[in-house]
Amino acid sequence: MPNIIEIQDFQAPELDVYARLTENQLVNRADPNNGLFIAESPNVIDRALDAGYVPVSMLLERKHIEGQAAGIIARCGDIPIYTAPLPVLTQLTGFPLTRGVLCAMRRPPLPSVEAVCAGAKRIAVLENIMNPTNLGAIFRSAAALNMDAVLLTPACCDALYRRCVRVSMGTVFQVPWTYLDCDWPEPGLQRLRELGFVSAAMALTENSVSIRDPRLLREERLAVILGTEGDGLAEETIARCDYTVKIPMSHGVDSLNVAAASAVAFWVLANERN
Repeated sequence: MPNIIEIQDFQAPELDVYARLTENQLVNRADPNNGLFIAESPNVIDRALDAGYVPVSMLLERKHIEGQAAGIIARCGDIPIYTAPLPVLTQLTGFPLTRGVLCAMRRPPLPSVEAVCAGAKRIAVLENIMNPTNLGAIFRSAAALNMDAVLLTPACCDALYRRCVRVSMGTVFQVPWTYLDCDWPEPGLQRLRELGFVSAAMALTENSVSIRDPRLLREERLAVILGTEGDGLAEETIARCDYTVKIPMSHGVDSLNVAAASAVAFWVLANERN
């Protein structure tokens, strides 16, 4: 039987994870074995469960217990299921719940770069992407467009931030990913070379080759490197990569948003070679 708990006390410490802890507090860097994140909506929670993530508790609108959340509740064993009508939940969390279902989950240990890249032919390397909406959109494109893995530089935002998870539609649980555990761009790029990857910096420079350059499509293992939202890739990164690659523009447009650029790059470089 599900462990349904009607919310009576807004200040109950069990509800801190949903109502009072910040994203950084959820990460719990002082004790990473007890870090948490929030998955939102039944579809996203299902994908997290499919990927082996461990649920800790749920918070949901009462009507969903036997409705759209019934399936995930059945998968979660006897964890606490906190519930109340939507106006009460809105008062508790301070904002309306998307689809009325939240799940607190354990953060698993991050895999090594070697484990994430094992067998990969096409990977994305994200340099200092700090906007969780963009990061989530990039993960969704990576999953949909045949990228094998995603590596994040240390300055990227957390891939398990609630907004990133939501925007990714749970695909952050489906694409292997981790953080580079070394300085960037060097020795990070050297690490990629040792793993057999050729690097392609996405940037508009005088030396950029077209994204349809046949040499790119012939590369056996390719790392597609995308830069931060405002300034793009660092000059040092561009200088140290094997290729600098551009997406041809028209109508006087000088660039695409990094999430849009990622979709174009992934489609061409991971699909047209097949």
